Amino acid sequence: LNFGRKIAEGTPLEVRTDTAVVEAYLGGRTAGAPPRRRVAAGADVLALDDVSAGYGPVDVLHGVSLRVGEGQIVALIGANGAGKTTLLRTVSGLVPSRRGRIRLHGASIERARPDRIVGRGVAHVPEGRQVLARMTVLENLRAGAYARRDREVEDDLASMLERFPVLHERQRQIAGTLSGGEQQMLAIARGLMSRPRLLMLDEPSLGLAPMIVGQIFGIIQELNARGVPILLVEQNAHLALETADWAYVLETGRIVKQGEADRLLGDESVRRAYLG
Repeated sequence: LNFGRKIAEGTPLEVRTDTAVVEAYLGGRTAGAPPRRRVAAGADVLALDDVSAGYGPVDVLHGVSLRVGEGQIVALIGANGAGKTTLLRTVSGLVPSRRGRIRLHGASIERARPDRIVGRGVAHVPEGRQVLARMTVLENLRAGAYARRDREVEDDLASMLERFPVLHERQRQIAGTLSGGEQQMLAIARGLMSRPRLLMLDEPSLGLAPMIVGQIFGIIQELNARGVPILLVEQNAHLALETADWAYVLETGRIVKQGEADRLLGDESVRRAYLG
């Protein structure tokens, strides 16, 4: 529907590519990741070796091994409940690992506290954005630099407001009153205020309009082009594989497939399970 008038009907693919729908909801183009040059893995930024983790007596991750190299975007795809969010929370120290090693630039972090992991350069943008809803945009950004003690925080704050013009316009607005897309931009900018050596994004497209998703993924690619390695968990497997250099498929807490993202995009078993 558009202004109370039906403009299209059919299968999801037919509707998504209908010219009237594209004009009304996708800004005159279909949503997706902008094209980018694929990057081969450099030295390991993040390395998981045989990691198991979970909640209470139940393991959610079972012997997971994974790499994120310098300059890469690495995607982690899988069904709901596969353990993707748990993996990010384990790297962040929010869920304790029970077995295996987690290394950041070669240093073990599997026993480190969450604040120490942030201090070592891991920024985790969680699912659902989780902005500090009662605080202003500026206060949220400053909160992202809580672990820093250097004198360049104000410079980085100015840089974030320049990089995200909508946040500059709304810098004194209460974060909970922002739109979903604006909150996602704020969550990413807040993560960047820690000057991360690794950025982990959990479902950045969740609940956003297709045109906003395109903007968010453009920002993700721009950040990566500036040298930020990214571990991306994304419900839209097609978009994740279009964006990433390398990808892993997680099923019931186990890595069942990995490879170059372009190759997995054309893999028949991946297409059947995740791409429709």
